[in-house]
Amino acid sequence: MPCYRCGARQTDPDRGPSPWRRGVRADRQVLICPGCQHGRDWARELDHCTACGATMLVCRLGEVECRACGQVRAVERAPETPVSPSDSPGLSEEVAAALSRLLGSDPTP
Repeated sequence: MPCYRCGARQTDPDRGPSPWRRGVRADRQVLICPGCQHGRDWARELDHCTACGATMLVCRLGEVECRACGQVRAVERAPETPVSPSDSPGLSEEVAAALSRLLGSDPTP
């Protein structure tokens, strides 16, 4: 899943916890890259818990749960339409590069 602000794709950290942050925006789980976290009030753009006001929300299985107070509410949006691979430019190149690194060979015929 890319950063919802700039579209950068998440990469695994070398060591330790990921610098990427999760949140919920418009009842959808989103990721925020480290670059978009600097110099901006990025948390203001996220959904807030209606009970406690926290932004520590997770969206799963048609509900949004607050990690701060435990409130759970139903998602208020229409079901998401599936994204086809052609909607993500560059994804096939990223997959090919990952396979090449993993297998140590050129995946193209």
